[in-house]
Parts: sequence; C-alpha cells; structure tokens
Amino acid sequence: MKLSLAIAALALAMPAMSYAQDSAATPNEKYPNTFSSGSANVSPFTQQSKRFNDWSISVGAGVPLMQSADLTSIKNGNGKNLFGYSAYVSIDKAITHAFGINLQYDRGETRQGWFNTKDAAPDATAVGARTQYDAISILGDVNFSNLLRRVDNHSPYRWALHGYAGIGTIAYRAYQKDSKGQSLMTEIKPFKLGSMFMQTGAGLKFKVNRRIDIEGRLMYVITGDDEFDGGGDKYSAVNRREEQVSDNFFNATLGLSFKLGKHESHLMWHDPLQEIYYKLDVLANKKQEVEVCKKGDGDNDGVCDDWDRQLDTPAGARVDGAGVALDTDLDGVIDLYDKCVTVPGPVENNGCPVKKDNKETAVEVEKTLKDIYFNFNKATIRPESNPKLDLAASIIKENGGNYLLTGHTDIKGNAAYNLRLSKERAAAVVGALETRGVNDNVLKSRGVGSAEATIPASASDAERLADRKVTVRFIESSEWNSIQKKDYEDAPVKKATKKAPAKKKKK
Repeated sequence: MKLSLAIAALALAMPAMSYAQDSAATPNEKYPNTFSSGSANVSPFTQQSKRFNDWSISVGAGVPLMQSADLTSIKNGNGKNLFGYSAYVSIDKAITHAFGINLQYDRGETRQGWFNTKDAAPDATAVGARTQYDAISILGDVNFSNLLRRVDNHSPYRWALHGYAGIGTIAYRAYQKDSKGQSLMTEIKPFKLGSMFMQTGAGLKFKVNRRIDIEGRLMYVITGDDEFDGGGDKYSAVNRREEQVSDNFFNATLGLSFKLGKHESHLMWHDPLQEIYYKLDVLANKKQEVEVCKKGDGDNDGVCDDWDRQLDTPAGARVDGAGVALDTDLDGVIDLYDKCVTVPGPVENNGCPVKKDNKETAVEVEKTLKDIYFNFNKATIRPESNPKLDLAASIIKENGGNYLLTGHTDIKGNAAYNLRLSKERAAAVVGALETRGVNDNVLKSRGVGSAEATIPASASDAERLADRKVTVRFIESSEWNSIQKKDYEDAPVKKATKKAPAKKKKK
C-alpha cells in the first residue's frame, strides 16, 4: 500500500519535472518576442534546450536523538545523552529555482533509555533500548534563499537556506535491555499499514564549486508509533510512562550534494534577478544604432508609417498602437464621428441606436408583462416573474417615453374587490420596474377591475386567464400631467391597542 502511494506521488511529479524549466533562448540564440502572445520565436522545451542542471545526488551521515518518547536519548535521568548513528542517500530533482523533489533513503539506529545497550544494566530498575530503522520518503525542497531574495541583492550567491517536508514508509526493529538481558520488542516491516511516517526540517547549503555542495541538516522525524522507542506493547509499564502516542526524534546530519549535468550552473543556484541585472547592464552599455520612422508619419497620428496599419487616419482621431482609429463600441463608426461612443448604432444614425416608436415599445412591454404572476388574491409578485420584469425595464430605459399600466381582472367574483386588486397589482408592477432603474416619472398605474372583461363567468379558469392582465399604453406629454401616479390610496396602518387587564373581583 505504501509503495503504491510512493510510486503514484512520483508519477504525478514527473510531468511537472519534465516541463518546469522554460528555455529563454531559441536555437538561433534569439530571445522571444515578449510583446507577442508568447508563441513567436520560442522553441519547444526539450532536453537539448535546457540551460541549467537540475539533477543531483546527495549523501550524508549524522546523529539521531530520540526526543519525544517514553525512552529518550536526551539526559535520561542520569545526565547522559545517548547518541545513535544515521546515513542517507537521495536523488534530487529541481523543478524551479525555488522548489524541488527528493527521493530519499535513510538508515540508522537510535539509542535511548537509562543506559547504552552496549553496556550492562546499572541496576534492576534501569531500562535501555535501541532501534534500527530503514526509511524511504519523498521530500519537497523549498529554496528560501531564492524564494525570498531581494530585487537589489547583487551579492555573490554561495549560501542557501532550504526547507524540507515529506512522507514515507519506515521499517524498524526495536530492542529493549534490562538487568535480565536484551530482547526484540517490536518489528515493523516496510510498506505495511502503520509504517507511514513524516519528516520536516531545514538545511543550510554552501556551494563549494559547480559540482559539489556541503549541507548541514536538522530534521524532525514523526513516526506516529508509540512502540518505536523499544518500550514494547503500548500498554506495557514502560509505554505508560508518558501520554504521547508518537515517538519522534531529531536527526542532525552533514552531507554532500553532487550536481549532475553538462551545464555550468545548477537550477537551485540560479538567481533569475542576477540574470536580469546582467542583461540590463549589457543592453545599457551596448550602442543602439537603430533608425526609426524611416518613412515618416504621413497622417500625423503619432504612429510611424513603418508600422502604421492605417496610413490615412482622419485628423483628430484617436488611434491605437498600430495607428488604427479607435472604435470603442465596434459599430463601424470611429469615435471621431460617433455621437454615441459607448453604444453601438448604425452608420446612418451617426453611430447611435435608433429608438423604436413609443407605441411599438408599449406593445413590446405589454407582451413581456403578459406572464407576470402574483400570489393568490394578493398584489405580491412571485419570484419567477423577475426575468420578465428585468426585460421590460431594459426595454423602457432603452427607448424612453411615458407609459400608463392598467390592471385587469376577470368577471368572476366581487366587482369592488376585483377593482381594488387590479389597482394594487398595476401599482406593484410599476414599483418593480422602478426598482430596476426605470425613472419614477415615466410610469403610472390604474386599475379597472372586471369592467373591460370579455370572457363570461361560466367559462373555465384557463379561458378567463385572458382577462387577467396588465396592459401598457403610451401617453403623450399633453395628457400625461392629468393622470395620477396611482388611482388609490394606501390603507392606513392600524395601531395595535392593548386591552387593560381585568380587575379581580373581591370575594
């Protein structure tokens, strides 16, 4: 299970490794056209186009110290520290100048308890232990020195701080020794459930030369296992001394990294900012003998004819970088002649939209409001009507005009109630349109109830639906001022009155 996890993680990492670096140079040593979409003068990224080494092999050795366990290596009551040994080898892949992935194998032995297991137990109560382990892990490698490097840092780049974190599988054999002798307490095989572990830490690298780095690391290993320290079963007397359930240890190592490849520098030691400074210095010192505007600027639009795509731009027109007159709304009328710069319109109307006849607008709005729905016996508009109201509001705002909205009901029911309901519903539609940006001076409402109904009361509900509607009529300015905003008064709100508590009768 753990081997499958490690293989899957490595398989996911390989595509990113293959395409991580970007080749700034093309086969003919020309740099890409940075003003294009990125496809011009750029060669595919291949093994041959790499400019930096990105593989290395690291080896090292050190001392592990059990820190968090029932049996520890650090001053176990007798004032002594018990030192084990460790070694590692890893294959390292740099993905960018600030991030890489390492496949690492560790082997070592921790020593913990009251005494070194090479010695005899000092008394009957003393317990010593040692743990031999083998581990395979995948580590992420973050180069903080490259990641946090200042823009103005011109100093030589020889030291680098790295951070590591990863997971893996660990196999171990834990031995315990007391006055009675030594015995194997726990054995865990690799790639088994319970053999997963994590480690994290930091390392300081020094660049000796283009091929070799020296690195000191301090890693913290989290085993997730309460029996790693040799305390035996988790319910044993030794493992009940502390409450923690994970035996963890520090691993301090000193190692070497051997950088592989044919190039002069390794990607993890490449500082992109230094390269930018170098190129800027080269350009600044290079004499540029470039003749521009050989053909002049015939239309005086500020764009040389060498790259002007419109050589006859009208005088006074604003142009883009290619010398083409701007047409902001893309309606075919340049901004110089467009009376409505931000709204598309036909050429014959100077780029402005042609407004519809107001009577046609009223018909279009009435069709849109045909499917407006209200709650039963109320003037509350249902949410499913919102798209229709949005469309009707946009039509009115686009074409202008004054409109009277008239509410109708069918003939069935009380005539006075129907009249009141039609007035309230027409006013509710006007209010909904005004909340969508329609000017509150261009809409008015009225209701006629069932006065203009044409379908008899004996007809079906589906047939009488034709009489339940809101009609829209365009009103000329001369008639508009004589019409009220709405044709009913809101009912006064009744204040609730509290009843005085009843007096208790005297017995």
